[in-house]
Amino acid sequence: MIKVHVLYPNKDDVTFDFDYYCNKHVPMIVGLLGEAVTGATVDAGIASVVPGEAAPYVAISTISFDSIESFQTAFGPHAEKIKADVPNFTNAIPIMQLSEQKL
Repeated sequence: MIKVHVLYPNKDDVTFDFDYYCNKHVPMIVGLLGEAVTGATVDAGIASVVPGEAAPYVAISTISFDSIESFQTAFGPHAEKIKADVPNFTNAIPIMQLSEQKL
């Protein structure tokens, strides 16, 4: 299984609309990518491991696929539309990482 992690760095001036993200952006992605998506989660950062420090990421989204190829085939044609929606919910610049689940 392949997981696409989208991490939104947290800074003092970062804004993030979880309502929009969870109810519009993620459903849009799942709708566009269709059956290639095998699961999706959204986590809100609440704290650092150091007491009193803010979480390093305001949000982390994980979307699962069977393979890198299924992700690339599904995502490629819709990449620009998905990226164009980002300013509708955050001013953070997302970081993406593809990972292979081992456990």
